[in-house]
Amino acid sequence: MTQDTDRAAAQPDSAAQGTAGEVFGAFLKLGMTSFGGPIAHLGYFRDELVSRRKWLSDAAYADLVALCQFLPGPASSQVGFALGMMRAGWPGALAAFMAFTLPSALVLLVFAMTAASIPGPLGTGALNGLKIVAVAIIAQAVWGMARTLCPDRERAAIAVVAVAMLTFLPGAIGMVGAIMAGAALGLALGRGTGAPVGGHVTMPVTHGIAAAALLLFFGLLVLLPLLAGLGQAFAVFDSFYRAGALVFGGGHVVLPLLQAETVAPGWVTPDDFLAGYGAAQAVPGPLFTFAAYLGAVLGPAPNGVVGAVLALLAVFLPGFLLLIGVLPFWDRFRAMARAQSLMQGANAAVVGILGAALYSPVFTSAIGDMRDFTLALACFVLLMAWKLPPWGVVIVAGLGGAGLALWP
Repeated sequence: MTQDTDRAAAQPDSAAQGTAGEVFGAFLKLGMTSFGGPIAHLGYFRDELVSRRKWLSDAAYADLVALCQFLPGPASSQVGFALGMMRAGWPGALAAFMAFTLPSALVLLVFAMTAASIPGPLGTGALNGLKIVAVAIIAQAVWGMARTLCPDRERAAIAVVAVAMLTFLPGAIGMVGAIMAGAALGLALGRGTGAPVGGHVTMPVTHGIAAAALLLFFGLLVLLPLLAGLGQAFAVFDSFYRAGALVFGGGHVVLPLLQAETVAPGWVTPDDFLAGYGAAQAVPGPLFTFAAYLGAVLGPAPNGVVGAVLALLAVFLPGFLLLIGVLPFWDRFRAMARAQSLMQGANAAVVGILGAALYSPVFTSAIGDMRDFTLALACFVLLMAWKLPPWGVVIVAGLGGAGLALWP
């Protein structure tokens, strides 16, 4: 065997084809064990699919990660979708999405259907603990995102501008305006330098399919609000689709968007919203499966299983449509310095949006007295200083909330 042949044999073959069943098995394992949020998920993916299974090279994987972190939507689910497509075509993409999403979605659906039946002060206290832990987890997310996405005073100022805009224009309209303002300010700053293109992965996405996906993405953004008046199912799909389309900067950012779309119109109570968000921290898989819980507890029908499925599909769909739409054009687009500048400003605004959500509705709804604040502070220290995983902190908060309920 020649030296060139040896080198080729040592490299993962990104063109190697598998089956949808193989993809489903790999991602079901990941969906049941991937705790810790999107950044941790990407580490699990690399260990399982690059290092162990050798589905693709490190360079190709890094390129996919860069693409999905650049786009709105759930980054880890988008990477999984792309990896499934790379391995087994369109059936593989669907298999990856279902296997990675279903475990946590099913757990949260069961929680939504049974949480209200937990009896007595013990159950009430545990649910209150889930609301309190959301304060600590969002505070950790704001801190980490601020350090990464607002590393200089200009981008920190963009985050403050976003908070100020939400003060005068709350809700989804204010969030869209803040992101657009942040993008414009980032473009004016001009900090983007362009990025060298990394590894290349072949995907079965033609320019025609990509254009159709982008047309559908923007078409639904325009048409769904017009259809919302035809029935509650259309209104629910519209709300969750819009939330999924505007998530920049990580899964936690979906919190204020979903709050504006479900709590503000009275579909979900603030207490139910925060309890579900706390519970979502204790399950593996994508944080976007929080939508399944919300769909199940909606006040007006559709709710239950039907509402959960509707909300889940709506919140994931825009991210996948965008991913499909940009795959053929990614190498050229990511090398544009102006595109990077725009996204830097938008991401800085996202930090401000999440910071505003930390105050309202999270803090104002969860913290009623000094005992609640002490428990929230303890959870924050466990996350930041003791490095306890989020699911462990959720357990501590649930037990702490139950203890506070029984305190005389």
